[in-house]
Amino acid sequence: MVTRRFVLVGGVSAAALAIAFSQSAGAQGRVTIDQFRAISARLTEKAISDLEPTMAGKLLDGIVSTGREPGLRLLLDNPQVTTGPLAEDIVAGWYSGIYYNQAGPQVGSFTGALVWNALDFTKPFGVCGGANGYWADAP
Repeated sequence: MVTRRFVLVGGVSAAALAIAFSQSAGAQGRVTIDQFRAISARLTEKAISDLEPTMAGKLLDGIVSTGREPGLRLLLDNPQVTTGPLAEDIVAGWYSGIYYNQAGPQVGSFTGALVWNALDFTKPFGVCGGANGYWADAP
């Protein structure tokens, strides 16, 4: 037989467990930009100084807004993990300058994308490659 006492004790116990769980989950806190840059440096094999904090913030916000922060925790807590969908999305975001949030794809940085470092024979549109008329000289 279910008594009022049983229901009250059960409800209070469930509430206490829920509070304890949410506090322990929140104790880890959000992944910081510096932590995200460290993860990104490991995945892209670039120096942390090569990864702009502003772009890191945009990529991180996109990942959090799409509910993938637990995957970041996995990457943060397990340095040997360097592959998987989230790891690949992080590398793609840095190289393309495009990240995803709830609204869809967003441009985080065009000229700051790492692809321009990888393609040393070209530069972003609208960025001057040297002194006036540099292009007329033989390479």
